Amino acid sequence: MSHIRLSTPRTALVTGVGEGIGFEVARRLADGRTTVLVHAPSTACGEHAVSRLVAQGADPGRLRLFVADFASFGQVVAMATEVASAHPRLDLLVNNAATAGAATRTTTPDGHELTFQINYLAPYLLTRLLWESLTRSGHSRVVNVSSNLHRSGRLRWGDFTSAARYNATAAYAQSKLALTVFTRTLAEQAQGRLSAVSVHPGVVRGGLMRLYAPIGVPVADGAENVLNLCDTSTPVDHGGYYDQRAPARAHPLVYDHRVALRLWRISARLTTLD
Repeated sequence: MSHIRLSTPRTALVTGVGEGIGFEVARRLADGRTTVLVHAPSTACGEHAVSRLVAQGADPGRLRLFVADFASFGQVVAMATEVASAHPRLDLLVNNAATAGAATRTTTPDGHELTFQINYLAPYLLTRLLWESLTRSGHSRVVNVSSNLHRSGRLRWGDFTSAARYNATAAYAQSKLALTVFTRTLAEQAQGRLSAVSVHPGVVRGGLMRLYAPIGVPVADGAENVLNLCDTSTPVDHGGYYDQRAPARAHPLVYDHRVALRLWRISARLTTLD
């Protein structure tokens, strides 16, 4: 499998690099011309990932470790501040970090249902906080790793914390639906200053597989589908949803402008950006 080769150096932030698709995407991007900002939820997890990346051929001089537990908005803010200070221009953001959710409802210290915060609110907050770095070059891209399960999701406007009724698969589907709606809104808000896409990487073998039947493609194949959208020279449907490598129809709510603006405003309030 070849590495991603680019004509000019760039800086990419990949979240959730501890394992799975995130690790493989970071490995493939670390081609000697890309500075890869490696995100992990803990220092131990991140250092282990960096060691594995170097062992598999990554240039250690091109790797930068950033740590934040997405269950804490405070840590997300701190990491975003650190990233923006060290890298005022960011060419690529891959929002990959995710959880399948707990068997029983769990809330974060910020008071949100765990899956919704890690899979949606934290990426929303991180992307908004890195807005200036992302729009500085004029050709950056945000790739949000979604799931085809988003099509079965619904936005529980009055109960995003799932206090009334909790189901792990429904919570996951809602979080990925929100992320996919956000992707389209982000592309519209950018007005050409960046591109944004969401992608279902395929049913990949790994930690989230328990949400599916016990089947799946190798992690490398799923990562390849994400990487296909990471090269900013690749034309994309701005704000579009991709099922592996092909443009696909997303949940109808993704195309509802009123829903998009409502979710944007609520997300700003929930993450204290408002």
